[in-house]
Amino acid sequence: MARVKRAVHSKKHRRAVLERAQGYYGNKSRSFRAANEQVMRSLQYAYRDRRARKGDFRQLWIQRINAAARMNGMSYSRFIAGLREAEVEVDRKILADLAVSEPEAFASLVRLARGGGGDPANRRVGEAAGGTGGGGGKAGEGGS
Repeated sequence: MARVKRAVHSKKHRRAVLERAQGYYGNKSRSFRAANEQVMRSLQYAYRDRRARKGDFRQLWIQRINAAARMNGMSYSRFIAGLREAEVEVDRKILADLAVSEPEAFASLVRLARGGGGDPANRRVGEAAGGTGGGGGKAGEGGS
C-alpha cells in the first residue's frame, strides 16, 4: 500500500484556523493550539447566540407591544388574550412593527381586543360556529 503524506492537509487546516483567529488577543491569534481552542469556543458561542437572538427579539417585541397597549389603556396580557378571543392571528413581530410605525392601526387592534371593534353579529356567528361551546381549549379549536 502506498505511503500517505499528510503535511498538505495539516498545513491547510492550521492555516484556516489561524485565519479564523485573526484579531484575537495575544497568543490566541498566533499559536495554533491556543487559536484552535479559542476558535472552537467562539463557534460554540456563535451557535448558542444564534438561538438566543430569537428570544431576545421576542422580548423586544413584547416590550414594544406592552408599551403601545398601555398607551391605549390596556395591559399586554389582556391585549393578547383579547386578540385570541377575537380570533385575530397576528404574530408579535408584526404587532410590534404596527405599534411603532402605525399607531392608528394598533389602536384599532386594541379596540378589537377590548371587544368594541367589528360587527357584534359576525362575532356571535363565529363563536357559534366555533365548536362545542364548552370551556377548556384555545379559541378556534372546534370539537368537530
